[in-house]
Amino acid sequence: MAENQVNSGHPKGLYVLFVTEMWERFSYYGMRALFILFMTKALLFDKAFGSQIYGSYTGLVYLTPLIGGYVADRYWGNRKSIIVGGIIMAIGQFFMFLSGSFYEEVGFASIMMYTGLGFLIFGNGFFKPNISTMVGQLYPVGDKRVDSAFTIFYMGINLGAFIAPLLCGFFGDTGNPADFKWGFLLACGGMILSVVLFVLLKNKYIVTPEGEQIGAAPNSSREIKEADAVSAPVSVKTLVVWGIIWVVLLVALYFALDKDVIGAFIFSLTLAAPGYIISDPGLTKVERQRIWVIYIVAFFVIFFWSAFEQAGASLTYFAEEQTNRDVMGTTVPASFFQSVNAIAIVIFAPVFVWLWGVLGKRNMEPASPYKQAIGLFLLALGYLVIAFGVKGLEPGIKVSMMWLLSLYTIHTLGELCLSPIGLSMVNKLAPVKFASLLMGVWFLSTAAANKFAGTLSQLYPEAVVSLTTVENIEKEKTLHLFPEGFEKESATEVKGQKVIPFERIDLASISDKDVKENVVKELYGNQVENAKDFMGFSIVNLYDFFMLFVVMAGVASIILFVLSRKLIQMMHGVR
Repeated sequence: MAENQVNSGHPKGLYVLFVTEMWERFSYYGMRALFILFMTKALLFDKAFGSQIYGSYTGLVYLTPLIGGYVADRYWGNRKSIIVGGIIMAIGQFFMFLSGSFYEEVGFASIMMYTGLGFLIFGNGFFKPNISTMVGQLYPVGDKRVDSAFTIFYMGINLGAFIAPLLCGFFGDTGNPADFKWGFLLACGGMILSVVLFVLLKNKYIVTPEGEQIGAAPNSSREIKEADAVSAPVSVKTLVVWGIIWVVLLVALYFALDKDVIGAFIFSLTLAAPGYIISDPGLTKVERQRIWVIYIVAFFVIFFWSAFEQAGASLTYFAEEQTNRDVMGTTVPASFFQSVNAIAIVIFAPVFVWLWGVLGKRNMEPASPYKQAIGLFLLALGYLVIAFGVKGLEPGIKVSMMWLLSLYTIHTLGELCLSPIGLSMVNKLAPVKFASLLMGVWFLSTAAANKFAGTLSQLYPEAVVSLTTVENIEKEKTLHLFPEGFEKESATEVKGQKVIPFERIDLASISDKDVKENVVKELYGNQVENAKDFMGFSIVNLYDFFMLFVVMAGVASIILFVLSRKLIQMMHGVR
């Protein structure tokens, strides 16, 4: 055991998993930093459609860990699942490279993109839950280092997430749509490197304190060895009942969500899969209550990630269109801003490791539910800051990048309170035979959150100007408002009035001051008419949009904080 330790007191296997996950996250976040920009700038998808695809992709990415977790628990074990998943994801990134290479042929490029997304979705399902599960197995049961271990592991995730947008953005987000492919190719290379390092180092370092190989056998057989008993067989009746419930929910949500089949699939499974697990007849009363804690906290986590994951969609639009990105004569690519969260985590994660350690020694460390309530509060605070930054902002006016940097930094503090602690909580509360499967359920809540994030991103207020005004300006020959390849028929119809997205109009190039003022006035007036509604919340401008997240996350934080005392009781001594 001593040979497997380093000066920090953590097993060397933790750092093998750290590096493996770092390069996998480099691959994921490198592609994600470019994805929404690739769809809107290269394939020329509109924002609403791009947001829908983004939400469906990121939602499904976090849905498939449920499948991968089950296969690892019952059949393959963690190691095989990680290797297979990594190879599949590398293939997916290569298809994204092909999509970027043929972007001018939109039909073919779209097929390549959807194929690549499919490989990425299924590959992530095998990779993601299994590497997270192995972290906890490096330590003896009840070891107080586990929370710190997951925070260190989380640093690896975010080190990759920090490097990825900078490197992939530098080569891919150049302003030339032909260059997106190079960013995708770098993401492919990162995934290949992740798999190679894991294969070479796993046997030597990824072992238990007793020296046994971790993840070589299914978790169900590991439980049998530890408990010296055979778990109860799967109930066919329970499986059928929850299968029927899932189908009913799927059909109901399919029509309720206006035939969004992917959203219906994700949300229905988010409800049915946890129900099937909690109905397992082999669970004891204590195990069942602990699983309920995972479910309840996972529900509130949905509100966190649906707001947090705006980084890849609406906040990227905000960075591209409404943020002053000029620094010393150079324009910072919008994709670079997605590195802010990651570098802040690398900086602040050691602080949180130290903080939890100090509080733990004094028996003052907050239990997991309280930490996650604090995370939600900080998320709401971040959106409150940027909401004030854009209050009263007129169309076409850009704000200092400090507002966006402040939001990402505050969100990072919230993430450090919630995400690594959540992974640790699932690891400590889950029965061994459901270790990977319940980690999959945890990511299932993130799947629902990401799909919800795409839906919320479609509410991003897009300033518009009427087609009549555009035609009048053209007649005065002060500006040719239609970019090359843009047809008037592409104008969208809102409440009977044809409108054109405002960002297609370059106000700076309008020489006539009166014409420019008329455009802005009509533009601002149309915003009220074209307001978007969400559950009675009217979104007219950016201030309204950001305040939606303030209210959503703030209310969730308060409710979770109130429930935390009861949840701690249901954890039966696990902190």
